[in-house]
Amino acid sequence: MAAQRIFTLSQVAQHKSTKDCWLVIHGRVLDVTKFLASHPGGEDALIEVAGKDATKEFDDTGHSGGAKNLLREYQVGVLQGHTIKDADSKDVSIKKKEMSAFVIKGDPLPKSKAFLEFFVPLLFAAFYFGYRYLTRADQITS
Repeated sequence: MAAQRIFTLSQVAQHKSTKDCWLVIHGRVLDVTKFLASHPGGEDALIEVAGKDATKEFDDTGHSGGAKNLLREYQVGVLQGHTIKDADSKDVSIKKKEMSAFVIKGDPLPKSKAFLEFFVPLLFAAFYFGYRYLTRADQITS
């Protein structure tokens, strides 16, 4: 990588609005303004740590490999006193398919099972009300 711009934490702290949002993760200064709308945790999660070192929050959340690769895409520089090596992150190209790691997809029920889950309780309810109706009719005529 070519020479990286070096920022102080006070310079990063000036960028803490929704129109200009920077933060620091693992010594990388990131401009995440364009990512606010598409962040899976909502833009409030990023605004809360804007202008600060968000390394602890980032690590505590347990981000996927795809999310960690996105750091390089939004990096604008390095925090003063930190050195970033390319070996720190995997040399994997960022693909749109990696964003699917943020979505948790459940296995859909087979149609027959979904039908039974609807039909069986409906059948029991029909039998119950039918029984109640027929036994009530017997009591009235007796």
